[in-house]
Amino acid sequence: NCVFRSLNKMNFITKLSALCLRKSKMQQRHRSSRRPAVPLGSRILTDPSKVFEHNMWDHMQWSQEEEQNAKEKAAENSLVKVQWEDQEILPEKRREELKTQERSSEHTKINSTNSFTHRNEMFEEGENYWKKNGSTSIQGYVHNKKQAKSLTDNPQGKNCGEELGRLESFPGSDATYRILEVGCGAGNSVFPILKVLCNTPGTFLYCCDFASGAVELVKSHSSYNSAWCSAFVHDVCDDALPYPFPDEILDVILLVFVLSTIHPDRMQGVVNRLAKLLKPGGMLLFRDYGRYDTAQLRFKKGHCLSENFYVRGDGTRVYFFTKDEVWNMFNLAGLTEIQNLVDRRLQVNRKKKVKMQRVWIQSKFQKPLLLSLNSPEETAKRHPYR
Repeated sequence: NCVFRSLNKMNFITKLSALCLRKSKMQQRHRSSRRPAVPLGSRILTDPSKVFEHNMWDHMQWSQEEEQNAKEKAAENSLVKVQWEDQEILPEKRREELKTQERSSEHTKINSTNSFTHRNEMFEEGENYWKKNGSTSIQGYVHNKKQAKSLTDNPQGKNCGEELGRLESFPGSDATYRILEVGCGAGNSVFPILKVLCNTPGTFLYCCDFASGAVELVKSHSSYNSAWCSAFVHDVCDDALPYPFPDEILDVILLVFVLSTIHPDRMQGVVNRLAKLLKPGGMLLFRDYGRYDTAQLRFKKGHCLSENFYVRGDGTRVYFFTKDEVWNMFNLAGLTEIQNLVDRRLQVNRKKKVKMQRVWIQSKFQKPLLLSLNSPEETAKRHPYR
């Protein structure tokens, strides 16, 4: 039974992530009007002369020359750093105003043109990696309430009375399967997920964003219902700011194109805090920019804040990861790798005959059911990429 429940849970996570990717698709600017003959993830370029026949090619391997050119471009645009005094964080009030304006603008775009923010437009590129075969209904993936409660009501031998008091007072306390989306924006992924959850008893979705305006947009949406969703304002970089629910109750955390916006010095703290929210066996789904992605190589001199960390024209920041860095962060947070890969795609502008090498990191990390007796140093020796 334990094995069966574990497989069902993994299937649910796979199904959920595939749903997010599928429902978050945008109308690409130079997208072909005809339906692709094959799904994303299976279009392999075998004849270079046919490169401009489609808008995208999957699983592209870089030549040594291409990789060297990418490194040189990144080194060149990193020569001139933004002056330290110009890197000061904006005052909190103004920072919030800018974020609210940005999210409101994104919401308008969604309704008028069906286009999405730079975070969510990347969802389309990796659907095949998240998908796995299986036709089990989503209802079958949810744990029995009694079984789930046994994991969350008294984690790590805490005082039972204290835990029961906390569990009775937070949104989603009666749920048996809980999901958190970090950086939900205007709800591009929230509502496709809710469409499934509203028909799945025992499930609950939490979603948070730094911008209060974005959270208000989510709450004001016709599909929002507090019976199975709780949207709240939260700054993941503020360690002193509590989440509106106890630790170790989440089954899934979605962290997609969020970590790259955070200063590198603060990333580990954010990951550590999120790891504490997962119940034993819980899964964190991660996707973000990879090292030498086209977006990194396009930066001009004077936009580099620190190594592989840049500021865009609108003031937002972006970091470009390697899978080693991702592994190290989540390993130090006590999570175990289930998947960690570099997703390389070739995007093509057929009209302008331009080729763009896209690079993303896509990962799944799980909280162990039992705490490891090994120290972080001993675990690091078994690093799969060294």
